[in-house]
Amino acid sequence: MKRRCFRISKQGHQINEEIRDKEVRLVSDTGEQLGIMSAREALERAIEQNLDLVKISPTANPPVCKLMDYGKYKFEQTKREKEARKNQHVVEIKEVRMSPSIDVNDFNVKLRNAQKFLAEGNRVKVTVRFRGREMAHTDIGKDLLLKFAEQCSEVAALDKDPKLDGRHMSIFLSPKVAKEGKKS
Repeated sequence: MKRRCFRISKQGHQINEEIRDKEVRLVSDTGEQLGIMSAREALERAIEQNLDLVKISPTANPPVCKLMDYGKYKFEQTKREKEARKNQHVVEIKEVRMSPSIDVNDFNVKLRNAQKFLAEGNRVKVTVRFRGREMAHTDIGKDLLLKFAEQCSEVAALDKDPKLDGRHMSIFLSPKVAKEGKKS
């Protein structure tokens, strides 16, 4: 059985000898246009300046190549991506569940938990579950959810009005963005 070897297409740029085009438009490492020339001539210029020839725009006619230190470029690119990942914050949706017949103290505990989640910058889904005959009194659940949203109004904004979905009625609360200009 004959096996075939083939290169898995790598994500990135063609560099140096990988560039097989007849003509390329060459850009210097400072961004200056050096004109259209053969790929061999462009590679010779790169070697003279101790840099790499990198194809940055393969779809252009002729393709655009740039003289640069490719190792340094890749290092800076990974450094930027790492910094971007470090600074991003994934917003999670936390859920608080209640029943229409919840007691005052239990309600306050759920309220404190929701406020803690909102302070951390997460969205909160507040759900009331109806069981059995409670389905006949969905207005009690709606009032409970609106009261919950009103109690959280200092730190959160109500996204949607209470919505009944099967045996569950829910609302979404998202944290209010603190204004940066108020700091003194």
